[in-house]
Amino acid sequence: MRARASRVFLRPEPAPAVAGVLVAALAVAAITALIFPLRQISPPASMGVAYMLAVLLVSTIWGLRLGLLTALASAAAFNFFHLPPRGRFSVADEHNAVALGIFFVAAIVAAWVADLARSRASEAQQRRHEADLSADLARILLSGASPRASLADASRRLAQALDLPAARIALEDPAPAAGERSFALTHDGRPIGALVVGTDIAPAMGRRLEQRVVPALEALLAAALERDRLQTEVVETRALRRSDELKTALLHSVSHDLRTPLTAIIAAGSALGDGDLPHDDRAELGNAVVEEATRLTSLVEKLLDLSLLQGHVAAPRRQWCSVEEILRELAHQLDPDGTRIALSLAPDLPLVRADAAQLERAFANLLENATRYSGAERVSVRGRLVGDRLMIRVIDRGPGIAHEELGRIFEAFYRAPGQSARHTGSGLGLAIVKGFIEANGGRVWAESLPGQGTSFVVALPIEHDAPIAAPQEAAPLR
Repeated sequence: MRARASRVFLRPEPAPAVAGVLVAALAVAAITALIFPLRQISPPASMGVAYMLAVLLVSTIWGLRLGLLTALASAAAFNFFHLPPRGRFSVADEHNAVALGIFFVAAIVAAWVADLARSRASEAQQRRHEADLSADLARILLSGASPRASLADASRRLAQALDLPAARIALEDPAPAAGERSFALTHDGRPIGALVVGTDIAPAMGRRLEQRVVPALEALLAAALERDRLQTEVVETRALRRSDELKTALLHSVSHDLRTPLTAIIAAGSALGDGDLPHDDRAELGNAVVEEATRLTSLVEKLLDLSLLQGHVAAPRRQWCSVEEILRELAHQLDPDGTRIALSLAPDLPLVRADAAQLERAFANLLENATRYSGAERVSVRGRLVGDRLMIRVIDRGPGIAHEELGRIFEAFYRAPGQSARHTGSGLGLAIVKGFIEANGGRVWAESLPGQGTSFVVALPIEHDAPIAAPQEAAPLR
């Protein structure tokens, strides 16, 4: 009820004049008729105040002009019907003439005050609506992913709040099309966008947009653009910091992990130049050269893999491939005697659509890592189908990993505290595992209890029409 009354009495523009004239005539006539029976209990001159009700009503809803017209009509009706001589527009008694004059002046003042109150209340209501609109626009523009993505919602909210047929907020100042009017949005003297509305808006609405809505919208849009710029700078700063950390770690790795095998190769090569070496010593030095060169080659390959992943250029070439075949081949290469790696793969494992070479690199790093930390214990590799995922577990019997370190072991160049003293490695293997597995749509994580070993779990997606891998005959289950 209160909201409905506010919409009636506090309109930005006065109601239609025809309705106002009709209401004024009916109100004056009703009050004139009401005064007739009241003349028996009160002097007619004192009844003129009743016409103030009509003046206040019309002035509040239809404005000052119709209020003045109602005041004039009220004075005429009061004079004609209730002040002697009745039935004529004249006043016989000077006291009644003074009363009529005072009534007319009071009616004019009342009409002016009522119109002023209506204007002030209407303006206050408009400003309250504009404050609510600013709050909504701030929420939309400042909480979205980007200002450009939030413009459509902000435009709809603005049009709805101001009862506009259409409104459009743009980050550029477009040339308005036919039937459009554009309000430029600027900040610190530079253009940041435009508010585009139809040309059929009322002049008062145009002034309202230009004087109150546009300045608030400029401030909000500028804040949203500044927030977006700061977020971009934060992302870039983090990327640069991460790049610097990787460069520092890479230099450290190069200075240590590359220099060590190179030093060994140079020393062995120099010793091989001595012609007096016994055959056994020469063979041992030759084996050392091959071993260190192989270690150096492995490190270079890992650095190349990491550079591809960091540069986002390791796009997988997806084809049907058998994870069982990849695991059996790797186990045969890393453990020809079958004493270090035990495979336990469920029969009829389906094929996966992935890059076989990338999966091979990932599982090779997992198996190398597991055999390195498992010591004399065998590494267990288990595979089975769980729902729509192929789950592979690589389990070692090593020292395990502390719970707080599980989230960092897949970072490049990171090695858990205390591990570097017992085992050599570059800290690249698990980062490459994570990169290649995720590039092929899978997930990898570690589960560990200190002193009880570590289980690395790889989950690869299975398509519903995936074929079943052919049975492997080359290497039996171990």
